[in-house]
Amino acid sequence: MLSAVVLTKDEEQSIGACLSTLAWADELVVLDSFSQDATVPIAESMGAQVYKRPFRNFADQRNAALDLARGDWVLFVDADERVSEELAQEVQKAIRDDRYAGWWIPRHNYIFGKLTLHSGWYPDHQLRLMRRGQARYDPMRIVHELVILEGEAGYLRHPFVHYNYDTVGQFLTKQRSYASLEAQMMHQGGERAHWRSFFLQPWREFRRRFVTLEGYKDGFHGLVLALLMAYYAFLVCAKLRALSLEADRPP
Repeated sequence: MLSAVVLTKDEEQSIGACLSTLAWADELVVLDSFSQDATVPIAESMGAQVYKRPFRNFADQRNAALDLARGDWVLFVDADERVSEELAQEVQKAIRDDRYAGWWIPRHNYIFGKLTLHSGWYPDHQLRLMRRGQARYDPMRIVHELVILEGEAGYLRHPFVHYNYDTVGQFLTKQRSYASLEAQMMHQGGERAHWRSFFLQPWREFRRRFVTLEGYKDGFHGLVLALLMAYYAFLVCAKLRALSLEADRPP
């Protein structure tokens, strides 16, 4: 038995299309963080078991979803992702393979409406298919979650289709949120942002994205993404610096 799980928060624009590509799963589970739009009624109308739970961080929410699912296997799908027929067939075959406790799935990322195959956005493997009882999310990784898997993981060939950013404004809004969580995680790990980090980290990220990961092959699109990710690195430094200064302030 396979449970397909989707985490939601105000996803009325995408949840229907997402769940329609998961109708083949034995169980549909939606764990909602008290959406204020029509996410919940749409999910319920499509046969999903909907649960509500406050959002603390991504690892915490995914672990809660693992506890709610009843399937022997769990497939995590984001609301802005779609599962093709080819991927669905590959998943159904993979869960019958006793050699593995989990599977990495590649993603086709559509950013600003363009399929992005460089700058680190492909193959962008995600460990999203896992045998329940042999997988948990590291509670210390509150963003960019890390699966702790008891057993080996294989690699699937067919990708998720991921419509993750429609506009630059949406990109920046999400990255600000991720930067806050990443800075918090780094601060808890004892890291600090030095003045040189504000220059070196953005430059390293730009060079990594545009040169090492061949973002230049995407032309102006790749340049914009490299600059945006450099800005993200700057945001992380700024937020980490603010946390450090607050911690150093006398009571």
